[in-house]
Amino acid sequence: MTTSLTASSLPACSIDELADILRSRGVDTRTLLPTASRPTTVVGMSIDSRTVEEGNLFVCKGAAFKPQFLADAIGRGAAAYLCEAADADLDAPAELAAAAPDTPAIVVSNVRRAMALVAPAIYNHPERDLTICGITGTKGKSTVAYMLRSIMTAADIDTSILGSIETDDGVQHFESHNTTPESPDLWRHLHNTVASGRHHMIMEVSSQGLKYDRVLGLPLSIGCFLNIGRDHISSVEHPTFEDYFASKLRIFEQCDVAVVNLGTDHVEEVLAAARQARRVVTLQAIHAQTSTSEASIPAADFTANNVESTPAGLSFDVLEGEERHRITLGMAGLFNVDNALAAIACARLMGVSYDAIAAGLAHVRVPGRMELVPSADGRVLAIVDYAHNELSFKTLFGSVKAEYPERRIIAVFGAPGGKAQERREVLPRVAGEYADLIIYTEEDPAHERVEDICAELASNTPAGVAHAVICDREAAVRRALEAGMDAPEGAVVLLLAKGDETRQHRGDDYPEVKSDLALAREFLGASGR
Repeated sequence: MTTSLTASSLPACSIDELADILRSRGVDTRTLLPTASRPTTVVGMSIDSRTVEEGNLFVCKGAAFKPQFLADAIGRGAAAYLCEAADADLDAPAELAAAAPDTPAIVVSNVRRAMALVAPAIYNHPERDLTICGITGTKGKSTVAYMLRSIMTAADIDTSILGSIETDDGVQHFESHNTTPESPDLWRHLHNTVASGRHHMIMEVSSQGLKYDRVLGLPLSIGCFLNIGRDHISSVEHPTFEDYFASKLRIFEQCDVAVVNLGTDHVEEVLAAARQARRVVTLQAIHAQTSTSEASIPAADFTANNVESTPAGLSFDVLEGEERHRITLGMAGLFNVDNALAAIACARLMGVSYDAIAAGLAHVRVPGRMELVPSADGRVLAIVDYAHNELSFKTLFGSVKAEYPERRIIAVFGAPGGKAQERREVLPRVAGEYADLIIYTEEDPAHERVEDICAELASNTPAGVAHAVICDREAAVRRALEAGMDAPEGAVVLLLAKGDETRQHRGDDYPEVKSDLALAREFLGASGR
């Protein structure tokens, strides 16, 4: 991981200036300036006391926040802090005031909203120099983001990316932990992008990022809506599907051009929300099924048809107005035609030629997405993919069954701790419709016991479907591949949800592990396709 730009590359912002910004946006605000000897300006900001730099504004937020974090931040050089008020009089919480008695503070009625609203000023409004493409949907966000970046690279346009797999802003480059980072981190990545000489940002926009104001105030040149299905329904995320869907639709409140896949469920509601944008651009792959009649759906601006499988992946025609172009996609999976078409539409809106689009998609690789690892004799095919929710499971399992009807299907997956509770009931049911064997294992358990999560998954396995619990993920992957080698009819082994990730979220830590992709290649003795 590359270190961040130093705070010296940022402007100094006065506390009064930041308070005025908040008041103008309807956030009740009070400034506390305990002594005249302390500086009343800040440079940069942080929400993690371990990453504080000299002069930063430190944000006190989160249910697990401790006053010691503030004390640590001050010790590292934080010049002031931002916190949520303890009462209607906008008093700072007593424990925070005690931890930093001589430190200036900005006390607000809503700290999450406040930190998003001051971040652009603190980071010198990088959005003014950027074309930002935001992508949302229940599945496919990472794939579309990587396809689009591959296209931009083919066009010789250096592009930053933020998403669930990778963060690369031209200065920092690391494996991501969140799909959409908290607003102070988001705006730092935008600032780094501009400082590194880049002018384009591709980012995944999660439902959590939209619901909890992580992207509040961020103008999107393009807002792309791929699809909607049930996911992230839990007491700590979205209490209902309606809340999840409404959060996703908020992307259209802040985009200039809306891109909509007409193959999504609830397409009429999506189109109605998309009309908030200055312009709506639509796309449709011929195999996509819509939930409304043809008469109620406008003709798509971008259409894909004549899809064929190739040794490299897929090929298809793209129609844009009177133009027709044949595209070869270097990825398997018929559902990836929808993803590629979304990337094509976004690229065209950014002025990229079809020559660059064709070159970018022909050689695209999405780490951990539809990675195919065959055994030396071809009898076993491991497919490594990030599929982790109901919609992605239905799409992937259905595609595998159609393409490999005679082979045994073996699946390895788990469920994350502390969120997305519905997956523990839904995923076994979906997988059970197709799989001959399911092995439940570790998948970012966080603060829950892996054994408990796997037991819950196992309890929801449909009757008659063979399954096992192997909590050690490496052992689970090896057992699945061994079972595949033993299958007389050959097998497809699906290693799901973790892709090419090399970290497991255990407690508060992210220890390094072998990725599913590395394990498949190691066991099958193949280098991959």
